[in-house]
Amino acid sequence: MAAEQSGSLRSAAIAPLRRGLPIDTPHERRPSPRQVARWITTTPSRRGLHATEALRRLLEHCPELDRTHYLVRQFAAMLDARDATPLPDWLKHLTASHLPALASLANAIREDQHAVVEGITTPFNSGVNEGRITDLKLQKRMMAGRAGVPLLRHRVILMAGLRRRYP
Repeated sequence: MAAEQSGSLRSAAIAPLRRGLPIDTPHERRPSPRQVARWITTTPSRRGLHATEALRRLLEHCPELDRTHYLVRQFAAMLDARDATPLPDWLKHLTASHLPALASLANAIREDQHAVVEGITTPFNSGVNEGRITDLKLQKRMMAGRAGVPLLRHRVILMAGLRRRYP
């Protein structure tokens, strides 16, 4: 019975080819929200051709996302230039966007605007320290109290050496 069903499915799939009908093109999968966020936050010159084209089509169909993309690119330009003078106007645009998530972001940035300005204008960041803390927490979780501090210290030092070698 199963062989008969698979045979009929095969013939149904091949029938349009025998009649010379065009084959349906496969449908493109919808991008996940995480994928769209990655496309928006990636520098346009570093995006692949497929991602750039997919993002362009997506922005054409969703004006809210297009507005968000524009605002993200403005903030990225501030970071690249290390110039925080457009920040107050950018925050006004966030609030005026009529998107609740962006308005909430604007309020959060205003609460600590001095720190945001410092983060934009100074070349220093705590990325390396954050990476080391993440490594330490990972090692602690992996060992789960099975060994003492000397072994943990040794493993963290080895991991730091690997990070220097393979950034």
